[in-house]
Parts: sequence; structure tokens; C-alpha cells
Amino acid sequence: MYALFDTAIGCCGVAWGPNGITAVQLPEKDDAATVRRLGGGEETEPPPQVRAAIERMTALLAGAADDLADIELDPTGVPEFHQQVYRVARAIPPGSTLTYGEVARELGMPGSAQAVGQALGRNPYPIIVPCHRVLGAGGKIGGFSAGGGSATKLRMLTIEGAAPNGQPSLF
Repeated sequence: MYALFDTAIGCCGVAWGPNGITAVQLPEKDDAATVRRLGGGEETEPPPQVRAAIERMTALLAGAADDLADIELDPTGVPEFHQQVYRVARAIPPGSTLTYGEVARELGMPGSAQAVGQALGRNPYPIIVPCHRVLGAGGKIGGFSAGGGSATKLRMLTIEGAAPNGQPSLF
């Protein structure tokens, strides 16, 4: 089951099951591509807890300061290391950033910055697990696997007031 919803950065999607949200998708080139990245399924009216999550994600992408940390996620099939990385990322407040290396150190695994980046690149819950708040060494924007790539990442950071290294906004 999934629903699409409009945000300040475009049409996003969310999928859910009985154990919580299973996926969030940032805007792709069109709605059909967004649905494909969610894994398909049946579009339906979201239950109240998912509707509340949609409202909060929409507000965050409009500039509200909400860490979304209490939204229930379904970790089924997500490797344990990735779950650990996502817990650290979820603790980064809006308007703040960490580097991949800092996340690795938080996990007690210095030297695993590349593995952190790979885990974040496979993040099934962007927005709720704010992988956009994790930057490369020296605050470089780095890559971003969502549609629009690093420009989308920079736009999300700018909305939150966290443009890295004082880089000017493109928006």
C-alpha cells in the first residue's frame, strides 16, 4: 500500500505495512517513476499514523523543525549495520549535519565512512531517516541517490537552514 503526496520539493511517496512505514520516496522524474521506486503496490488512503507522518514530512520540507524521530519504521529486511547507521542519522536535528566519518565514529567504527555512505545510499526512508544531513569530509555535499541527485540534497539542507560550508543556495 502506498500514497503519493505533494511537498515543496515535488511529489513524494510513502509505503507502509502492518509494522510501520516500509519506504519513503523522494520525487522522481514523474509519479510513475516514484511509484516504481516505492516498489509498486496498491495506492490507497493512508491510515491515521501514516497520514500524520505525511503531514509532518510535508511540513519539514516546508521549513518546520521536526526531527520525525518518533515515526514508526518497519526494519524488515534492513541489515543490522544499516539500521545502526539510520539510528545515528535520525538523531541529527534539522538544521544540523554530520559527516560520514562522524557517523562512523558515533557507531564506534572509525574508518568505516565508506560503509556508512553505502548504507545511506540504500536508505529506504529518506526524509524520516535524514540521509541528506550527512555530508562528505570537509562538509562537501557528496552524492545523493534520489532524483535530482546532489541538487535535491542541497535544496533539502537549504530548506532546513543547513547549507554546508556556507555554500550559497541554488534555490
